[in-house]
Amino acid sequence: MSPSRGSAPSSLNAARRSRELRQLADGARVDVLVVGLGATGAGAALDAASRGLTVAAVDAHDLAFGTSRWSSKLIHGGLRYLATGQLDVAHESAVERGVLMERTAPHLVRAQPFVLPLTPLVSRGQAALAWAGFRAGDVLRASARTSRATLPAPRTLSRVETRHMVPALRPGGLRGGLLSWDGQLTDDARLVTAIARTAAAHGARILTRTRAQSLSGSGARVRDELTGEEFDIRARTVINATGVWAGDLVGDVRLRPSRGTHLVLRAEELGSLTAGMHIPIPGEPNRFVLVLPQGDGRVYVGLTDEPVDGDIPDVPEAPETDIGFLLDVLGSALDVPLNRDAVVGAFAGLRPLLNTTTATGTGRTADISRKHAVLTSPEGVTTIVGGKLTTYRRMAQDAVDAAVTARGLTAPRSRTTSIPLVGAASPATLGTLAAPRRLVRRYGAEAPAVHELGLTDPLLAQPVVPGHPVTGAELLWAVRHEGALDESDILDRRTRIGLVPHDRQAAGEAARAALAR
Repeated sequence: MSPSRGSAPSSLNAARRSRELRQLADGARVDVLVVGLGATGAGAALDAASRGLTVAAVDAHDLAFGTSRWSSKLIHGGLRYLATGQLDVAHESAVERGVLMERTAPHLVRAQPFVLPLTPLVSRGQAALAWAGFRAGDVLRASARTSRATLPAPRTLSRVETRHMVPALRPGGLRGGLLSWDGQLTDDARLVTAIARTAAAHGARILTRTRAQSLSGSGARVRDELTGEEFDIRARTVINATGVWAGDLVGDVRLRPSRGTHLVLRAEELGSLTAGMHIPIPGEPNRFVLVLPQGDGRVYVGLTDEPVDGDIPDVPEAPETDIGFLLDVLGSALDVPLNRDAVVGAFAGLRPLLNTTTATGTGRTADISRKHAVLTSPEGVTTIVGGKLTTYRRMAQDAVDAAVTARGLTAPRSRTTSIPLVGAASPATLGTLAAPRRLVRRYGAEAPAVHELGLTDPLLAQPVVPGHPVTGAELLWAVRHEGALDESDILDRRTRIGLVPHDRQAAGEAARAALAR
């Protein structure tokens, strides 16, 4: 299980994958087999490995291939769940947000200001209700013991302050705004990569392109998708963390997937945004469209909440109806014309929501609880479903607890609330690193090592796409240390260049060069 010569224990690469797959094919037995390497699956691998259990975690595709890379890139404090009376879910979200921001991933999650503009479409009653919600959210922050230094207090904004923070707002009838704060991820797929690498540092075998064909309580039949070889992985307990695909491997798992769509815009289309935005959806008092500046020349706009029926695709598509809806809501508040041509990319993700509707299947997915559930099949397979990205750590903990109990394993309690992810360091330490701030935000304490690749080879220091900051050094780092096996891994998940199809095409040659080094 040792990494390649010269690599850190957390490094994932093709050589390590091949070696560890061979160990399992030769009959090595693990305590825990995790199927699925999204946030929850990677979290379960880390949770189990950090308890001293031997772990293998497999995915048919790549790290963060499914729902975990299609989020709003936010670590929510649970405000929406307060509004719907889900107090336990709201508190759990606030607690997990604090864990990420202050202990486990302060390099990847930072405080993000949001402005709710008080336009003519927002009545004074709606504004009062929103303000009460923001104040309640601050109480929730305090109850989760997240410091005020981490998340500032909400406040009201004057009309001038609101326009200063969001210059693209339509001035006519604007009364001011409400300022609130939440946690923003540098990138959701980077979070999953950090979780998986931290699990690897604790000895877990992290194996992408390894498809589970069938599960039992004592292991799985898998296929190496790169070679076609099939073999059995032997395990004392099995966790199914495949999200919206959970029912494909374990029967009697009832889900009602919900599609969330986001647009990708060039930042210049919206001027100099210094905050995100909550734009109320007309006729929906507790729902908003989010405008999310990314700091890389892009802005995400989302999200929808629509039920999905039928077969679940590997990569969902953003329908034109969702794109039009989001543009219409944007147009209700902005003074800049944004038509379909302004949308340079779009993505959609499917939430694995528990089916709590009646047998008729009626009811809106926006109203379904975001609680998670742990289910144990008659065969002894533990399945974790529901939930959301923010609470991945707690979901993983509950899944491992249930899995070891179901099979009578002995293991200590979870300790992942205090295990820093790869790259984590205090804000003071991160501020002293000899690397560009953009790299520090993406790689944390590893930023100087990524930067050094560019210093030793000037070609690697250059951006691989005009107008986008990702460099060749980051592509090479993805191959050597982050488990990227092909062009898609590099562009679509490790760097997210692929969210804009034009940029993806332009970066293809650089990605292939990184793989060939």
